Amino acid sequence: MNVRYGNISGFKKCTILMVVCILLSIAFVASVPSVAAKEYLPPTYEYTNNFYKSYGEPDISASVLGDTELERGETATLKVVLANRGVIYGIKADQGVGTSEYDHELSLTELEYETQRTIAYGLKASLVSSIDMVDVDPETSSHTLEALYPGVLPEHPMEFTITLSEDIPAGVYVLELPLSYEYQSDVRMTSGEAIRLGKPDLDHASFYTNVETTLKIPIIVKPEAKFEITNVNGSLVSGGTSVVNVTYTNTGELTAEDAIARIIAMKPLSTTRSTKSLGTMEPGESRTATFIISSDTGTLAKSYGIDSEIKYIDEDGEDTFSSGTIINLPLEEPERQINVTGLALAGIFVIIVVLIVKSKRKNESDDN
Repeated sequence: MNVRYGNISGFKKCTILMVVCILLSIAFVASVPSVAAKEYLPPTYEYTNNFYKSYGEPDISASVLGDTELERGETATLKVVLANRGVIYGIKADQGVGTSEYDHELSLTELEYETQRTIAYGLKASLVSSIDMVDVDPETSSHTLEALYPGVLPEHPMEFTITLSEDIPAGVYVLELPLSYEYQSDVRMTSGEAIRLGKPDLDHASFYTNVETTLKIPIIVKPEAKFEITNVNGSLVSGGTSVVNVTYTNTGELTAEDAIARIIAMKPLSTTRSTKSLGTMEPGESRTATFIISSDTGTLAKSYGIDSEIKYIDEDGEDTFSSGTIINLPLEEPERQINVTGLALAGIFVIIVVLIVKSKRKNESDDN
C-alpha cells in the first residue's frame, strides 16, 4: 500500500516511520505515562481509529543474585531479579491519513503509544518446588510487581526462602517460577469520539492480553562427604561399664581424609575416651569405632541418645565437621547376683532348727 503524506513517497514514509519508532523507543523509559492511566474499560472499536499495528511484546527472564551452590540442610534466601528484554520489532500502517494534518498528528501520537506494547503490567510470581527434598517457605513464595519496563530492573529483587533436606543428593535441581502478567496488545485513537462516552480527555483506547508462563530457577547442591550410623552393637548397664561398637558409613560423594569419630556422653553417662580415628574413608566405605561407656549407679533403665559427629579434611584441605547424629543405646538393670554367704547362713539356721526339733522330740520320747 502506498500512502502519501503530502508529497512523501511510500518508501521514504516507511523509512521515516522506522526512525521515529526507534527514537520513541529510546525516549520511552523516561516519558512513559503512569500505569494509573491504563484503561480497564476501553471504548469499543466503533468509537476508535487504528493507524498502526505494531509487533513485539514483553520478554521476561529471571536471574538469581549471588551463589546458587548450596549445602545439604541449608536454609537459604534466593534473590530473584526479573528483567524485561522486550522490543518493538516492527510497525505496519493500518490505514492512511491522506492530507489531513489532524489525522497525521493522531497517527504520530498513536505511534508513541504503540511503544508501550513491551511493558508488562501486574506481574505475579510464585516459586514452586516439585522436589520433595526442597521446601519453599510459604510466607515468601509469592511476590508482585506493578509494572516491569524494558531495560529497567526492579528496585528490589524478589526474595524466596528455601530449605534443603539433609538427605538430598548432590546435583542440579530446577525450581519453577510461574509468572502471570498482561501487556498492551493494541492501541486505537478515539479521534474525539470519547466525548460522547463522557470521557473528553481520553484520546486513545488500550487493549490488553493476559500472559501466563513459567520460568526456571536452577540451584546446585554441592557434593561432599556425608556420614550415617549404619550399625550399633552393645547396650548399657546401670552402674556398670559397657563396650559399644558404632559403624559409620560415608554415604556422600567425596572422600573424607583423616576422619575422626567423636561422641558426647552427658550425665548419667560418661566415657574415658570420646574420640576414635577412622582414617580416610572413600564414598560408600564403612568403619567401626569402639567406645567404652559407663553409667552411674541407679541410672534409670531406658533408651539413651549419645551425640556423635565426624571431623575430617575436605577436598579443599579444610577441617570440616559432619552434621550431628544420634547413637541410641538401651540401658538395662544389672542382673541380680546370688548371695552365697546369705544362703550358707540360712542353711545353717535351718539345720540348727531341725536339730533342735529332733532333740526335743527325742527327749520327750525318752521321758515317755
